[in-house]
Amino acid sequence: MTRTAPLSRLAVSTLAFATAIASQPVLAQDAQQPESVRSQPDDDLHTRRGDDGEMIVVTAAGLTQLDVLAGTSVVEGFELQRSIEANIGESLVKLPGVTASGFAPGASRPVLRGFSGDRVRVLVDGLGAIDASNTSVDHAVTIDPLTAERIEVLRGPAVLLYGSQAIGGAVNVIDKRIPRRMPEEDIHIDGLVRADTALDAREGGLSVDFPLGSMFALHASGSYRTTNDMEIPDFAVAPDLRADLLADADEEEAEGEFDEADELREAANQRGTVPGTATETWTANAGLTLFAGESNLGFAVGWYDSFYGIPIRPGAGHHHGEEGEAGAADEEGEESVSIGLKQFRADLRGSLDLGEGFFGELATRAGFSDYTHTEFEGDEVGTVFDVQGLEARAELIQNRKGGWGGSTGIQYYTRDFDAFGAEAYVPKNVTNQFSVFTLQEFETGPVQFELAGRFETSDVRAPTLGITRSFDTLSGAIGIAHETEDGLRFGLNGSRAERAPSAEELFSNGPHIATQAFEVGDVTLGKESAWGVEAFVRGRLGPATISVAAFKNWFDDYIYLSETGLEEDELPVFEYLQADATYWGLEGEVEFPLIDTGPLRLTADLRGEYVQAELADGTPLPRIPPLSLMGALEADFEAFNVRGEVEWFDGQDKTAPFESATEGFTLVNASIAWRPLRGNNNVTLLLKAENLFDVDARRHASFTKEFVPLTGRNIQASARFSF
Repeated sequence: MTRTAPLSRLAVSTLAFATAIASQPVLAQDAQQPESVRSQPDDDLHTRRGDDGEMIVVTAAGLTQLDVLAGTSVVEGFELQRSIEANIGESLVKLPGVTASGFAPGASRPVLRGFSGDRVRVLVDGLGAIDASNTSVDHAVTIDPLTAERIEVLRGPAVLLYGSQAIGGAVNVIDKRIPRRMPEEDIHIDGLVRADTALDAREGGLSVDFPLGSMFALHASGSYRTTNDMEIPDFAVAPDLRADLLADADEEEAEGEFDEADELREAANQRGTVPGTATETWTANAGLTLFAGESNLGFAVGWYDSFYGIPIRPGAGHHHGEEGEAGAADEEGEESVSIGLKQFRADLRGSLDLGEGFFGELATRAGFSDYTHTEFEGDEVGTVFDVQGLEARAELIQNRKGGWGGSTGIQYYTRDFDAFGAEAYVPKNVTNQFSVFTLQEFETGPVQFELAGRFETSDVRAPTLGITRSFDTLSGAIGIAHETEDGLRFGLNGSRAERAPSAEELFSNGPHIATQAFEVGDVTLGKESAWGVEAFVRGRLGPATISVAAFKNWFDDYIYLSETGLEEDELPVFEYLQADATYWGLEGEVEFPLIDTGPLRLTADLRGEYVQAELADGTPLPRIPPLSLMGALEADFEAFNVRGEVEWFDGQDKTAPFESATEGFTLVNASIAWRPLRGNNNVTLLLKAENLFDVDARRHASFTKEFVPLTGRNIQASARFSF
């Protein structure tokens, strides 16, 4: 079905060369391994609250606080088990400031503070996914949360250290594909199995780690997931769209087109399920690390294979050819659309101990990807997308001395993108980027200062068009924080960020069947830039834990995709435009104990977020999430954990031109977990109910919100084990 491009000799040679200069990311060490393989805390770690209420460490090479990263969230362990869904985006939606694109069960990318696409980087162990998920909302992220050990959501200006595409934030998935330290056991096994009712999901992930002699550690992992069409509470289409479909059916019937009228009524009355949303995914990975004193060098290879359905807007049809072909498509009705994708990935990570001088470590990290995905129209191949890419970092981490610490590095990225078929709406293009970056922290008593900077030079070339665009961008951030004697921290960050336009923004020109849009780029686009400010407070306030941030960004020449109201090939035309824009918002979480008697701990958890984004003329930007609030009560006693949640989402009527509004809704969720081994949390059984009252709900950030609602009542059962 899909074809995978061979690993070329040039790609292999390039990967081998890049491993000499690659680097480990700022957040790359492990804090969630079992006790037998967990590293010991040191001065490069800062603390946060764990599942059991105790303070545990979050890794941050060379820095103790990372306040420039105001708004960092970490999901791991039991919380990851409770949050995990079929993809990264849906697994994070309950965090403050996070939602998901929600295009389909097989494709849902994280949306941070209203930013998505090329303003949010999705990373695996500090490097990009190197797939095609940033090019379009229907393209899946090639990272499976089933084998994730920890997911870090990074917001704020210093995430620009991961690339100019992280202007809105980054999601960093940490796994164990490359072992980080020698296991002390003969063999260690981690696993998660899960099933649910709304998708009829059956899935599982397993990883195995064991030592080979005294210097090598070996890892193997894999996962499998299959789901059916998603179940929903009511009609698949939103009320306004349903009314339009029924009105069109009446018109067709009045003109004697009875078959067309029946098809439109069938689409309008589809309820209970969303057709064409089934998925099947499997992965396999293996890694090996050599340990020599305080230094190590490891590599891993992996395979990601997924096939998933793409729901088509009811009544849209497939009208991408000549008039005669369009008529034939009408007679045959709408074909199903699906995507099959495959990715081979190779990774390298190294750490060279440099002793007690100014620099204490040289960290290296590299990743190579050979990716192919095919869009099928029925059983026919529509369009094939090929991506070969390489990303590498080299980072010198300073020994912390006299209150001063930090890291400085270089980064290289290249992507060769090609598309084949009648709907190859983006021409063949090659992107190259080279960057230098630094992050420094200075501490004087209770006050900390932080400085971050990144220079990036990039060129984007489309050989078939004979066009090459080159850009130099410079980004920087400064932060100051003060910590009280009680551990409450106040801080203020300022930033200036620049981003070069992507190949898709520059060169798109054609119909895209999966998104039912005719997309038009602009080769004259310039780089966008933004001033940003962020204030935060977090830490302990009496018995409570608090984390609140307020932010605002002022964009010059903001690049956005705008619906024009025109049609081409009977598809709505979307153009990439530039204009000044502003984003501002609030997000926060407060957690405080109501009862704490030792055996019983009852905790209240309150979360909320609000984002507003508009052009300089006051026109709202599209798909900006509305105000949302969540309240939860969670009880821990002996071997049990019980949690109840109420999530409230306001309606969103601040819409872009031609964008539909969404109504507000409230979801009620509950879960109960049991740890059957007394005094041992290595096994957790979880029963969870989402959307208990089967509410019809639509996520405003979704491109498909008018015909893909959220799932209905969903009963989930899972088991997590670690031995």
